[in-house]
Amino acid sequence: MPAHATAAAPHTTPAAPSATAWDEALLRRYDKSGPRYTSYPTALAFHEQFTADDLTQALERSNESQRPLSLYVHVPFCRKICFYCACNKIATKNTQLAEPYLSRLDREMVLAARHVDTRRPVQQLHWGGGTPTFLSLAQMSDLIDRLDARFGLSMAPDRDYAIEIDPREADVFTLRHLQSLGFNRLSLGVQDLNPQVQKAINRVQPRVLTETLMDEAHRLGFRSLNLDLIYGLPFQTERSFAETLRQVIELNPARLSVFNYAHMPTRFAPQRRINEEDLPSADEKLAILHTTIEMLTNAGYVHIGMDHFARPDDSLTIAQRNGSLQRNFQGYSSHAQCDLIGLGVSAISRVADVYAQNPTSLELYETALDQGRLATTKGLRLNEDDLIRRDVIERLMCDMGIDLAAVGQRWGINAADYFNPTLEQLRGAEQDGLLVRDGLSLRATAMGRLLIRHLAMAFDAYLPKQSARRYSKIL
Repeated sequence: MPAHATAAAPHTTPAAPSATAWDEALLRRYDKSGPRYTSYPTALAFHEQFTADDLTQALERSNESQRPLSLYVHVPFCRKICFYCACNKIATKNTQLAEPYLSRLDREMVLAARHVDTRRPVQQLHWGGGTPTFLSLAQMSDLIDRLDARFGLSMAPDRDYAIEIDPREADVFTLRHLQSLGFNRLSLGVQDLNPQVQKAINRVQPRVLTETLMDEAHRLGFRSLNLDLIYGLPFQTERSFAETLRQVIELNPARLSVFNYAHMPTRFAPQRRINEEDLPSADEKLAILHTTIEMLTNAGYVHIGMDHFARPDDSLTIAQRNGSLQRNFQGYSSHAQCDLIGLGVSAISRVADVYAQNPTSLELYETALDQGRLATTKGLRLNEDDLIRRDVIERLMCDMGIDLAAVGQRWGINAADYFNPTLEQLRGAEQDGLLVRDGLSLRATAMGRLLIRHLAMAFDAYLPKQSARRYSKIL
């Protein structure tokens, strides 16, 4: 089988849409439901015939590549539930409930590390949730010590060790402690600074909490700070969100993630607490998105793609410029492709040519580990077509374009024949000005960048068999 894809050649990233390029009618027409492509194939393709043995075999195969490792740890606990949340979480105020979970995490680490050459450097570490800062300082230290004992953590300057923080659950002492543990990147959940919106989503968070933490993080020398915002929440308007953006720009984070709220109350119980009548209309959401792109671009941010923005000197922007940007379950990443080992309830691993997912049920996760086996509940081993299409979709999502001739050379295929049905499918998007085609080279236009998920969907072999209702709207 041909070797996996190498990084794309350096290229020039198209500019974000300007006021003159904005075509609201076109956006509305293409605003369908579709995957976010943090993986291809997506999690809907995972099946239960895939077992823990399949994962351990993949871990052993992956040692031959000597790729660096990426570790994701899911901490599912939250003190309070935010009504918009679609994450896997457990509401509790008792930090002692985390103790048995940390013990299970350690068992999982031991079982996985048996099959991994731990001389491979851990270039990336990400704690997500839930709320990782739910853990006490001592519990955080314990978890880091266990990770280091099982896999060997790095203190290399180019490591990417990130943690998601709820500013309501952290203070300056938390940040100092996280720095001492080796974290060098922070992601702070903000969502919106408007008090009415905050009350409606059960997340009252005065600006001063975020500002104080950011000031301390800058003083301590954290390499990069990300703020998470969400548009489409109850009571948001173009004007109110512009005021939030004005304040956020004053705070000057290195990165911003501005997510589209997907209201799916039948799937996510907390969202049933949100009154649908309070949500902004589709037109208002588009207006908010337009204002967001204009304000952040005018403030000097680069629109990386989809919902990500970064300063020109941030590692994400630099990686996109030189063609080495990657995409994984945590979004965009500036590091070269790593084998990702997911730890904890609901975590997903991407190792060699497989995806493996843990159960979303804490009880099932605990039971598996108590029986001395990895908690893998489903997954997928990719065939050659999956690998080729993953290469194409990942590069398209990261580079906002794709050279199919280069893909053909990498994989030893006739790209013109292989992707002929896809190119035919994209003809309408080309005529509508979403992409420019030059032979087998495709480049998203300014408007096409906003609809990059739609362009990627044309390469998805699984999508015709899947229900669109399982995915969120593109915009």
